[in-house]
Amino acid sequence: MGNNFQYGGQAVIEGVMMRGPNSVAVAVRKPDGEIVVETGPQQPLWQKHKFLGWPLIRGTVVLVDSLIIGMRGLNRSAILSGEEEEQLTNAEVFWTGVIAALLAIALFVAFPTGVVHFTRDFIGGVWAQNLVEGILRIFVFLAYVVAISHIQEIKRVFMYHGAEHKAVHTLEAGQQLSVENARSQSTLHPRCGTSFLLIVMVLSILVFTGLGEGPLWWRVVSRVAVFPVIAGLGYELIKLTSRYANQGWARCLMAPGLWLQKLTTGEPDEAQMEVALRALQAVVPNNS
Repeated sequence: MGNNFQYGGQAVIEGVMMRGPNSVAVAVRKPDGEIVVETGPQQPLWQKHKFLGWPLIRGTVVLVDSLIIGMRGLNRSAILSGEEEEQLTNAEVFWTGVIAALLAIALFVAFPTGVVHFTRDFIGGVWAQNLVEGILRIFVFLAYVVAISHIQEIKRVFMYHGAEHKAVHTLEAGQQLSVENARSQSTLHPRCGTSFLLIVMVLSILVFTGLGEGPLWWRVVSRVAVFPVIAGLGYELIKLTSRYANQGWARCLMAPGLWLQKLTTGEPDEAQMEVALRALQAVVPNNS
């Protein structure tokens, strides 16, 4: 492919967003069947400030950068697909992200932490408490994914998620970016954000143990505060296992995340694969 850049993206409303080394593209199928592709330049933060690309730091930087670009992609896809009529302002995108972050903290941090805090007398020491908290956090996440997967619109998003993975697999296999080649590829990918979330939840059991006990506010605030450390560790682990994906130990570590992706991806139809491929083609330099 000419460089070591790792292509990837996310599903959006009736389409796919893809990131390349110098650009980002959103491809959406409009209600009349036409595929519209919008591209724009993008420079990762770690290219502007080299220290942001250092190991353990880059994980949080990549996560924040991806969330910002992802929200913009979702917003733009809603316009292109006809779901929305007006583009959100930067301020509206910012506050949407803040609200989403607060809801995530409430559901995946405060709730499991609170349950364990108020039942700690029945659980035991710090290690046991964090193990129970981690298991509860994973259970809440699974319940959330299963619940939203029954929404028809989300089912289509999950199918586009699968199409995104198939397109990236096709590129990484060195094949021409065609529907025929993408059809046989897997809908699961080791660098998927779903796998990253699972790794973060597992690592949190180990890291949170070092925070000790304390009042509920301390438990919640300290867990949010050390999240960048966990994100950094999770990102490095994702990169390490994907680099050695053909070795047994790496396959074992990747397996739970790939299993989880079966809940967040669906088998796309050819029309959806075509959209994903168009998005990827738009960000691959010198694509023919």
